[in-house]
Amino acid sequence: MGAVTTSSTRCPWRGSPGNACAVTNPIKGSISRLSPQKKTRCPWRRRSRPAGGCDFPARPGLSALAQSIFWSPVSAPTILTLMQASDMLGIGGPHPLITALGAGLDSPEGTYALHVGTTSIQILLLAGSNPAAPLAAVIPIDADTLGRIEALTRFWRDLYGRKVPADTRLTAQQRRRLRLMIQAADGRMNGASYREIGTVIFGDTRIAAEPWKTSPLRDAVIGLVEGGLAAISGGYLQLLRHRRKS
Repeated sequence: MGAVTTSSTRCPWRGSPGNACAVTNPIKGSISRLSPQKKTRCPWRRRSRPAGGCDFPARPGLSALAQSIFWSPVSAPTILTLMQASDMLGIGGPHPLITALGAGLDSPEGTYALHVGTTSIQILLLAGSNPAAPLAAVIPIDADTLGRIEALTRFWRDLYGRKVPADTRLTAQQRRRLRLMIQAADGRMNGASYREIGTVIFGDTRIAAEPWKTSPLRDAVIGLVEGGLAAISGGYLQLLRHRRKS
């Protein structure tokens, strides 16, 4: 098989907050050992000067591993939205672990903060709410209500020292497949053939065991690449929601 020239350009989505490119080991490193490289400069590396004094939820030029990423409740319904509770509810006082929510990222809709216990849960304290006062959770009644209740349950159990159930939005199998999808898409974007990607994922022995053009592994690789590209193009937002049966 002839050599395939690949580019060593870094993934242009590397610094995009919330993107899986920032948290997986790219397949490009393995592909580069199979074929020569041509170094090119990434056009996205240029830094622009600040255009104003507005703070952004995330720095586009910084990896998601190096900063706290705050999602909007519109994109991620499982973000726990809190507000100051009405006196009529008769709540005795605030929970001491919640009073630190004032230290977070301020925005027009309120303050974004991250509760870190046995699990990490993102919280939005609505504008005008006092974190030192008794708080109540806001649960809109819509198609994502059950997901919001699950997030609230996980938060409550962690707050009171109970065992926290796993987040059910993604199973362990789905996480493994997502990792392979992003790795496969990364290899394809850097010039690797489907066979080269398959060799890295499945190994030389399995790839060489049968004709490549009719191999089911080829179909599997193509599916991983297409799924990864779709996720990078915005499909990853679906991972933030629960899949509910209609």
